[in-house]
Amino acid sequence: MKKILVLFQFILCFTVFSQTNEKKVILLDVDTNQPVDGAVVLVLKTKQVLMTNTEGTVVFELKGGSNLKVTHSSYLPIIIKWASLNQEENIFYLKSKLNTLDDIVITSKNPHEIVKDLVENSTKTLNVPARLKVYSREFFKLNGDYTYFNDGLINFQLYKEQKKVKSILLLEQNRSFGLVDDLVFSDLLGYNLNSMMEKYYVFSVLRPLLDEKIRKKYTFVVKVNALNEGYNDIIATPIPVDKTTDLLDDFKIVYDVKRKLIIEITAVISPEALVAVDEKTAKGAKNIIRSKFKTNYRLDLGNYYLVSSNEEINYSVNVGNEIKNIEILNNLITTNFNIQNFTYNDSQVFKDKTLFNAKNSILTDYWNFSGLTPTAKELEIINKISN
Repeated sequence: MKKILVLFQFILCFTVFSQTNEKKVILLDVDTNQPVDGAVVLVLKTKQVLMTNTEGTVVFELKGGSNLKVTHSSYLPIIIKWASLNQEENIFYLKSKLNTLDDIVITSKNPHEIVKDLVENSTKTLNVPARLKVYSREFFKLNGDYTYFNDGLINFQLYKEQKKVKSILLLEQNRSFGLVDDLVFSDLLGYNLNSMMEKYYVFSVLRPLLDEKIRKKYTFVVKVNALNEGYNDIIATPIPVDKTTDLLDDFKIVYDVKRKLIIEITAVISPEALVAVDEKTAKGAKNIIRSKFKTNYRLDLGNYYLVSSNEEINYSVNVGNEIKNIEILNNLITTNFNIQNFTYNDSQVFKDKTLFNAKNSILTDYWNFSGLTPTAKELEIINKISN
């Protein structure tokens, strides 16, 4: 009888400690009570990376327990104790760094030279070879209506070949819904999965600031935040002109001063820049309406890698008999990072450029625990497209 009781207690304890816990965390601004979008939540036990959506929410599953580390370039970091995650919705508040005035950095070095050094050092320091497990998501809008959606879990094996960053892709799960207009399908500016990582790992978005002629069209300011003295911000803004053929982004680069590594890049085309460019009217011509680019990089225990990217573009295209409005919204988040290569067969390698033509492979509801939880509005859009 005692043996049976001991065995029962062992099974009970094993079940309790091995069961999977689903947790939901909501991050709010302590002053405005508004959701904090784009905060990175690191599960310290597994090193899984999550990112809050526009509702400030992350959802994840975990066997056992783990503390969480929350970071955001505009907020002070916090540690969330596992014991405090005892509600159906666990709400935590972040204190903004933006409540204090920025100090302008006095430096004898030209800001564009700082950018050049940052790109060189960051490119050299990024872990390659490495393995990234990534959640990728795309929404496509045609003439204001959502018409197509895809997402998937993708493993990227990064390696260098003749100083270029290459990648081998293994597709774990994916799904796509909706239809894409044949007239604009070949013109889609969605993720090119084969070249995407190279773009992020050589910082190609910053090329205008490195070009001898183009950089002269910018003004540069270097700032440091009083609550985050370890980071500086480089603000690069196009010099205003009445008319131009160049459509230039406004840039913000957040970098680690001590390590000279890029932490965050934001590039946005301002309304003023759009006004200064004449509209193209020829058949096949494209006119940018809105453009946004953002990437985040993480430095953790000596490893340096891409954490997330967000690309949004809205443009019109003249197809001859009408003007079509196209909008693509891309998100990517690295949920797991590893310096070890994965093993694979050549038949398992995903060789297409995008997920548009990939056959649906749905084994679990991976999108709910992928690191970027869909909002209620996004779920409504996906359900509408898929029906």
